[in-house]
Amino acid sequence: MKKTFLLLVMAGVLFWSGSKQEDNPLLSEFKTTFQVPPFDKIMEEHYLPAFKEGIEQQKKEIDEIINNTEIPNFKNTIEALESTGALLRRVSNVFYVLNGTETNDHMQEIAKEIAPLLSKHRDDIRLNEKLFKRIKAVYVQRDKSDFTVEQKTLLEKYYKDFVRGGANLDMEKKVRLREINKELSLLTLKFGENILKENNRFELVIEKKDDLAGLPEAVIKGAAEAASKRRYEGKWVFTLHKPSMIPFLQYSEKRELREKIFKAYINRGNNNDELDNKAILARIAAFRVEKAYLLGYKTHAHFVLEQNMAEKPENVYSFLNRLWNPALEMAKKEAKELQEMIRKEGKDFKLQSWDWWYYTEKLKKAKYDLDEEMLRPYFKLENVIQGAFYVANKLYGIQFVERTDIPKYHEVVKVFEVKEADGSHIGILYTDYFPRASKRGGAWMNSFRKQSKLGGKEVHPVITNNGNFSKPTGNKPALISSEEVKTLFHEFGHALHGLLSNCTYNRLSGTSVPRDFVELPSQIMENWALEPDVLKIYAKHYETGEVIPQVLINKLKKAGLFNQGFASVEYLAASFLDMDWHTLTEAKELDPGEFETKSLSKIGLIPEIIVRYRSPYFNHIFSGGYSSGYYSYIWAEVLDADAFEAFKETSLFDQKTAQAFRKNILERGGTEDPMTLYKSFRGAEPKVESLLKRRGLK
Repeated sequence: MKKTFLLLVMAGVLFWSGSKQEDNPLLSEFKTTFQVPPFDKIMEEHYLPAFKEGIEQQKKEIDEIINNTEIPNFKNTIEALESTGALLRRVSNVFYVLNGTETNDHMQEIAKEIAPLLSKHRDDIRLNEKLFKRIKAVYVQRDKSDFTVEQKTLLEKYYKDFVRGGANLDMEKKVRLREINKELSLLTLKFGENILKENNRFELVIEKKDDLAGLPEAVIKGAAEAASKRRYEGKWVFTLHKPSMIPFLQYSEKRELREKIFKAYINRGNNNDELDNKAILARIAAFRVEKAYLLGYKTHAHFVLEQNMAEKPENVYSFLNRLWNPALEMAKKEAKELQEMIRKEGKDFKLQSWDWWYYTEKLKKAKYDLDEEMLRPYFKLENVIQGAFYVANKLYGIQFVERTDIPKYHEVVKVFEVKEADGSHIGILYTDYFPRASKRGGAWMNSFRKQSKLGGKEVHPVITNNGNFSKPTGNKPALISSEEVKTLFHEFGHALHGLLSNCTYNRLSGTSVPRDFVELPSQIMENWALEPDVLKIYAKHYETGEVIPQVLINKLKKAGLFNQGFASVEYLAASFLDMDWHTLTEAKELDPGEFETKSLSKIGLIPEIIVRYRSPYFNHIFSGGYSSGYYSYIWAEVLDADAFEAFKETSLFDQKTAQAFRKNILERGGTEDPMTLYKSFRGAEPKVESLLKRRGLK
């Protein structure tokens, strides 16, 4: 049973009952192996007091900088500022990682309570005139000072953080900015909470065995286990979690049931009930317009993109339009082919979005004698993980050693120590790959601790990889899909970006790079996932140990461009929708349904394909950090297609190329302009033709 605490305020003195402040493990350096969070000792009641103490400590640290009577310089102002907030950062990292993976009502209440406090605290720092005056004094001398590249970048980042945070506004506008930031902190939090609840509450309960027609045995077993856990004995349950929903859409012969689960998925946050997100997202969009205008920007997208490689909305739209027309043309051909298959089956209905997955799977089988269930037996999760480790070892010489003596936050989590080839410690990697009610959907990388070495103190990273992959069923291990294999390699690429960071400053280390550059290290890893030489290392039949046969690899390769029109169009449509929401110039709360219809009609999205994320469940842009940045995945795909060519031009594990990628990309974080870093690796800017060729759009 968790301890409870009572905070009594008597004569200005704090008294603790049940959980003394000195017993709060978040308030002191972690004494665990490699200083990972002591998950077994951290309790939910520890967070709020630790957050508040972290805020108070950073306030005092800021006051010391402001009250320093010495002339402002890089060390006593910029590095001093970089050194503040260590406790708050430690608490925040633990809390927000776990709120995404192990949340509950209490954790969500803590998040709601702390959100406005953190918003106010951030504003108190960035709107502090005395602090900004010291930063500006250093900034104006930047060209006269002998700064390293990393120091100059850090200085510019802090100066722009303060300017973009409202430091130059008058008092009236500063007050309004604080109000907007507070509202946005709560609205974006609520948006994500609603989607998590929507994901968990829907159940497609099947009672008749006939309604399982077409479904693979493993999928049926998984549905039976899900039903048993929900106490639906003798029945089958399918949910909106993708390992449950996608196979159902691919294989179920019951069209009306495919329609039911698909419509439940695309109407998340759009059911006019307590979890409806339409009013929330409309307010978010309106507040973002007002905030951008306050800060002197035409739109929210102009505000965001100023710091990205794309620089301005016009460049994003131009890039997306260049891809859209050939992608849409291909998607129309695919739709026509699927409609023809329906006709040949003697059916006369028009292809709908809930039919696409089903008939695509049938067409793939007919064209290439290939379907997902032929591949799954070779993609045992543990083997795929080892495959990713193998690639990292061949490229960078690093090792992954599983540790069972290090605290973890859930029983399914695995912990690995990451080492250099000589055995020296790099960091810790946590892997957490199965869905559960307490965990948000999707896949992502996060950090319990980022790498840094300020003042000669080496801080080693503690990184997490999360997914929602197919779970073990019955006596079978977790056998994941080829798409899940690529997702695992993708997130592992993010993990390498965090683990191999070699930066001085926390602010610049690891994945602290522009949004449209951060996907390069992740997406390039996907290239190795299905390379024949790599497949032969890890793709082994879970029962026999047989290496995946060459004939299956050939089929997989031949099907590589299959359904690329659909994949490109549903993604690009979401990118256009994101940009349209964030190039609004009036702070009005618009009707999301009408706005979305207008946005997608403008680009000519065909009715057979639904945009990858409809507005009411577009977590990336309304709850995550991708507003005006969802295009980043395909922007970075230009980079990774070009970067992987460097390996194809030499060899798959060419050491000179691998070390150049590590030294110029993975180790450098956000210490320099991303295009400068890229050209240091590749020797030239990337060309979009590499992407068009890869996707079969050229």
